[in-house]
Amino acid sequence: MKIAIYGKKFNETFVPAVQFLFSRLKNQALDLYIHDGFADFLFRYVKPDDKLKLFASKDFSSQFDVLLSIGGDGTFLDAVTLVKQTGVPILGINTGRLGFLSIISREEISGAVNALINRDYVLEDRSLLSLLTDEGVPFGGFNFALNELTVIKKDTSSMITVQAYIDGAYLNSYWADGIIVATPTGSTAYSLSCGGPILAPTAPNFIITPIAPHNLNVRPIVLSDTSEIRLKVEARDENYLVALDSRSIAFDPSTELIIKKADFSIKLLKLKSENFYNTLRAKMMWGMDRRN
Repeated sequence: MKIAIYGKKFNETFVPAVQFLFSRLKNQALDLYIHDGFADFLFRYVKPDDKLKLFASKDFSSQFDVLLSIGGDGTFLDAVTLVKQTGVPILGINTGRLGFLSIISREEISGAVNALINRDYVLEDRSLLSLLTDEGVPFGGFNFALNELTVIKKDTSSMITVQAYIDGAYLNSYWADGIIVATPTGSTAYSLSCGGPILAPTAPNFIITPIAPHNLNVRPIVLSDTSEIRLKVEARDENYLVALDSRSIAFDPSTELIIKKADFSIKLLKLKSENFYNTLRAKMMWGMDRRN
């Protein structure tokens, strides 16, 4: 099995867990490849040897069997830009906090390695959204997001106006700090913090959620992911910001945004014991009485 490993700096409290992970991986007949941007930090704590080879972002391909993402959900989202259309599944080892995507805790590392070796896991397809503009393909071709697209004001305290059209039909003019177009995966991220609904991760939908709207009766709306969403922005500034997950670019207000479901998906590797509803209850602390 050929395993790619991607990560970012993690807190020193997670060092023993990461060292344990690599000791388990090295004891197996696995080909391990470390992302070159992660290697310098990782090798402070994990001794490099012939088992650990390096790879660059441009060398990532479908020849890998799995990508291990070591970090929080932000690291997982960055890993998506490595995987792209290759179909390589991603397993998230959580060294962050909440972790809806990086779901393997330090206590579950041993079981996760066993599941990998025995191929005793499930793969879950997660849809993405894609962004085009009336001028072409932005973000250097990395014009997709697993969580959300965010349109937000830039360099001003003034609100912006975002006109939204669904399949050519006018929906609304959002007078707000911005709006979010979220996937089901992104329904538990920024959209949730702005009052959006939670969707099951395989639901065939998008969510449009306003950010601090001026009109209090404006609420999030759930749409079919077969819809084409067009956004036109009016702003006092010369530019506004568009973010795809953690990547952002400034656009001129004359630029029209076209949002559709991406023509590929990301495979999330999960243990058979994991399911979204258990994760949701645990992360959101549903049913817990804090008085006890």
